[in-house]
Amino acid sequence: MDTLSSLRLNGRVALITGSSPGLGKAMAIGLARAGATVILNGRSEDRLQAIVSEMTESGLSASCAAFDIADIDAAEKSIDHIEAEQGRLDILINNVGVRDRRELFDFETGAFDRLLKTNLVAPFELARIAARGMVRRRWGRIINISSVAGPISGRGDAIYTAAKGGLDALTHALAVELGKSGITVNAIAPGWFATETNAELTKDSAITEWLSQRTALGRWASPEELVGPAVFLASDSASYVTGQVLAVDGGMLVTM
Repeated sequence: MDTLSSLRLNGRVALITGSSPGLGKAMAIGLARAGATVILNGRSEDRLQAIVSEMTESGLSASCAAFDIADIDAAEKSIDHIEAEQGRLDILINNVGVRDRRELFDFETGAFDRLLKTNLVAPFELARIAARGMVRRRWGRIINISSVAGPISGRGDAIYTAAKGGLDALTHALAVELGKSGITVNAIAPGWFATETNAELTKDSAITEWLSQRTALGRWASPEELVGPAVFLASDSASYVTGQVLAVDGGMLVTM
């Protein structure tokens, strides 16, 4: 198979959590353009359906599965439904993440459990559920969306950093456990992306100036710049890549 053909995702079925805004939507469109049938996930079915309509009108194959990833029973039912309806689930992208920036002593009791459930426990459970069918078919791709806040941190980010560091470690562990079943498990660690969530930050000239010094490329990233790495890791081109955390950060982690 030539290089370009091996990047195609024709016949593959992908579930991308948190795919109504930002990075998730960009990856959903990107995987669909590469040939995959994409199932978008989020909690608002109306919002998801609007994106599905936009994609299908462009000739892309897409549908939606509205559920809260922290609700494991709902997640299991949805993945079972995808398997029954599509006949397979080949690619899982664990994209949902929540952040709560506070100083250490401002966190209330239970905050750690709440953030950990969404950022680490839910990806573990979704991977475990999705991997059942992948093991049977001897092929699968699990991609966890981590963060540069896994290996480094700033003040007021203790829980998020702990969760993303844990997600990196989970990626390594699942890669070892599932590798002999033909499943690769990798993570992507994005840096500073100009998403809807970061809209106010992108207007802050001080932050933009800081990024110009803090990253090798000296700028914000656009959501579309995460698509290539996601398609690569989901494709046959990455068949011998597993257990890796790919930083897509404009060189932040290597810039002093």
